[in-house]
Amino acid sequence: MKICIYGAGAIGGYMGAKLALAGLPVSLIARGPHLAAMRENGLSLIEGEERKTVSVTATDDPAELGPQDYVIVTLKAHSVPAIVERMQPLLGPDTTVVMAVNGVPWWYFHGLDGPWRDRRIEAVDPGGRQWEGIGPERALGCVVYPAADVPEPGVIHHLEGNRFSLGEPTGGKSERATALSQALVEAGLRAPVRPKIRDEIWIKLWGNLSFNPISALTGATLEVLCTDPGTRPVARAMMVEAQAIAEKLGVRFPIDVDKRIDGGAAVGAHKTSMLQDLELGRPMEIDALVTAVQELGRLTEVPTPTIDTVLGLVTLKAREAGCYSG
Repeated sequence: MKICIYGAGAIGGYMGAKLALAGLPVSLIARGPHLAAMRENGLSLIEGEERKTVSVTATDDPAELGPQDYVIVTLKAHSVPAIVERMQPLLGPDTTVVMAVNGVPWWYFHGLDGPWRDRRIEAVDPGGRQWEGIGPERALGCVVYPAADVPEPGVIHHLEGNRFSLGEPTGGKSERATALSQALVEAGLRAPVRPKIRDEIWIKLWGNLSFNPISALTGATLEVLCTDPGTRPVARAMMVEAQAIAEKLGVRFPIDVDKRIDGGAAVGAHKTSMLQDLELGRPMEIDALVTAVQELGRLTEVPTPTIDTVLGLVTLKAREAGCYSG
């Protein structure tokens, strides 16, 4: 089994380090000082008080690696279309591409029964670049739960969580999903194979589409925005609109909206990734987390007045900060 992680930042680096430390065949695609540090000193993983360093195969040129059994994409959604052409040397006839990416996935309607089967989502796959260049039949869904950061080049600091839920767009438990799950478990990670991966995608997206933009607009942490009498109702309204869309698409929610918000509050004084990106001047994940949900609302004819309002505000704020180009 040959595994390549495309985008070995915080999450990709965490997964890559765990696989490498377990002696599994993994290669990493990275760039800049982070790549240089891994080549010179190996990849270091800090978990709690323990720090381990492992030698890894790392490059910025996919052509050096050749076809893989699995390519695990751990970039932010807006970065993926631009690397589809560079990915091609990694793709053999049987390569599985695992989209460990937040938000509505570009493959969402692949194999989904109903009137929108195999429809493409422009907000996350403009021009169908991923659909055509990767191919939906290669895609394996993944919901990412760990939190990690990169305190310095070549070093990954694992903060919490170790679950990567996997699932076929067409449902069921395939051989390829099961084999990857076993490899991740061998590396000390949790990797359940979900027969209905879209349900789990929506549970995570439910919070991301509301908490992220509201935090970027207000500067508030999860604990504050989920309990404040001004922001909690806004988040709740966005989530209710999103739930109506998802249920029209056949998704079932195992918890109610207020419990989901309470779960966000329980995380504490945490800054969402979108707020962190804004503060650091990095591109913000607006389209995959919010614009795509609006697009699905138009498709299913579900009104999204609160989502529309918050999306308009956060898009303008991001543009003014140079963190969003559309």
